[in-house]
Amino acid sequence: MKLRTKLWLLLVLSAAMSMVVFGFTSVWIGKAANKGYALFQLNPLAQSIVDSIQEQPKLDIDVLKQTLDRAHADHPAIRLVWLDDKGQSIYDTAGLNPTFTFHDLAMLMQNMPKSYLSGEDIRILTPAAKDGQSYFLLLSIPASAMKQGEMYFFVRKLSSLLTLVVPLILSFSIPFLLALWFFSVINRRIRKLNKALNQLSIQSDSPVVELKDSSKDELGQLTQHYNSMAHRIRAQFAEIQQFESKRKLLLSNLSHDLRTPLTTMLGYAEMIRTGNYQDQQELQARAKIILQRCRYMDKLLDQMLDISRQDADGMAIHLENHNLSELIRKIAAEYIMIFDGEPFQFDVEVPDEDIYLSMDAPLMERALRNLLDNAIRYGKDGRYLGIQLTADEQSVNVIVKDKGKGIPPEHQAQIFERFYRVDRGRKGEGLGIGLAIVKDIAEAHQGSIEMNSTPNVETAFRIKLPHLIRAS
Repeated sequence: MKLRTKLWLLLVLSAAMSMVVFGFTSVWIGKAANKGYALFQLNPLAQSIVDSIQEQPKLDIDVLKQTLDRAHADHPAIRLVWLDDKGQSIYDTAGLNPTFTFHDLAMLMQNMPKSYLSGEDIRILTPAAKDGQSYFLLLSIPASAMKQGEMYFFVRKLSSLLTLVVPLILSFSIPFLLALWFFSVINRRIRKLNKALNQLSIQSDSPVVELKDSSKDELGQLTQHYNSMAHRIRAQFAEIQQFESKRKLLLSNLSHDLRTPLTTMLGYAEMIRTGNYQDQQELQARAKIILQRCRYMDKLLDQMLDISRQDADGMAIHLENHNLSELIRKIAAEYIMIFDGEPFQFDVEVPDEDIYLSMDAPLMERALRNLLDNAIRYGKDGRYLGIQLTADEQSVNVIVKDKGKGIPPEHQAQIFERFYRVDRGRKGEGLGIGLAIVKDIAEAHQGSIEMNSTPNVETAFRIKLPHLIRAS
C-alpha cells in the first residue's frame, strides 16, 4: 500500500473516530459532571403529577396531599403548589399556602426563559381539571438544582437543518484539509528524497543530485544528512580508486624492484659458481654486491610486512624508558662504516648528557634508519649526512639532514603519503612508503614530523616527540 493511500485512510478514520469519541465523551461527561434537572424535563414531570391527580376517583385534600408529598419526596428540590382557578393555594408542599392573583402569576412567568439564564428560580404553571373545576399546578425549583450547562436546537423543517449541518461540516473539514495539505507536503518531500537515493551511484560520472530543503524538521535534517552522505560516498569511492591505483603501482614497482637485483645476483652467483673471475679482489667485490642486493630485497620485504601489519592492526607500540642518545650513537656507528673510504661528510650531534625517552625502541630505530637511508639514497650528490639530537623540558627533537637535490616545492605537501614517490618514472627507487612509516611511528608516540627542503642546499626532517624523561 502506498504512503499516500495510508495517509488518506488515516485521515478518514481519524475524522470518523473523532466524531464518535466526541459524541460519547460529551454524553458521558455530561452525566458525570453536569448533574441536576434539565429544562426539558420539568414540563413532563409537572404533567405526570397532574395526570396522577386527575386519575384519582375523588379529589379531596388528603388525596391531593398524599400525591404531592410523594412527588416532593421523589424530588426534594422541587416545590409543588396546587391552586384553584381563583389563585388560592389548596396545598403547598412548603407549607406556606400563598394566594396568587392573575397579575402575580403573569409576573412569575414573564421572565421565562431569561430567568433560567440569569440564575433565578424556575417556575412552571400546568393547568388541570377535575369534576368540571379548573385547577393549576405551580412547580418551582431553584437555579442551583438545574444543570449548569444545556444546549438546545429545534428543527421545524429539514431545510433548516442545513444551517446547523453546514457549519458543522466546515468546522470538521478545516482540520482535515489542513492535515491533508501537511501530509501532502511531507509525502512530496519524501518522494524527492527517495528519487535522489535511487539516482545515487558511486560509479557514475554524473554529478551528485543535491536536494535543497531549508526546513529544520526531521525531514530537513535527513535531507542534509543525505547530501553529506552522497558527497562522502563519492569522496570515499575516489579514495578507494586512488588506493587501488596505488596498489597496482606498488605491485608493479615491487615486481621491478625485486627482479632487477635478483637478475644481478643470479648473474654474479653464476660467475662465482663457474669460477669466471680474475682474482680474489673481484670475487669479494661481486660477493659484496650480492650482499647489498640481498639486504635491499630484505628491506623491501620488511616494508611490505609493515604495510600488511598497519592495514590489519594499525601501529601498535610498547612504551618503555630507553636511552635515545645511546640508540642514535649505535645507529651512527653503523653508518660510519658504510662511508668508510668515500668522500662523504657525516656529522653526529648528540648532547653529552644522555636523553631518556618513553618510547618503543625498535620502532624508533626503524624510523631513524628510514630517514638516514632516504637521505643517502636521494641526497648522495651533496656528499653530506647529518643527524642531530636536541631536547628541552617539553620535547625531544631528532633531525636528519642532507645537502642533495632535495624535494621540489610542488611535491613537499604529499611526501609523507603512502606509495608516493617524487620521481614516479624511475624504477628501483623503493616502494614509496618509508616516510609514511616514519610519520606513523612519530604519531604513534604522540609526536609529529616536519620537513624543510631547499634543493641543492639542505633538506631536513625533524621528528618531534613529547614526554622528556631524564635519567636519575
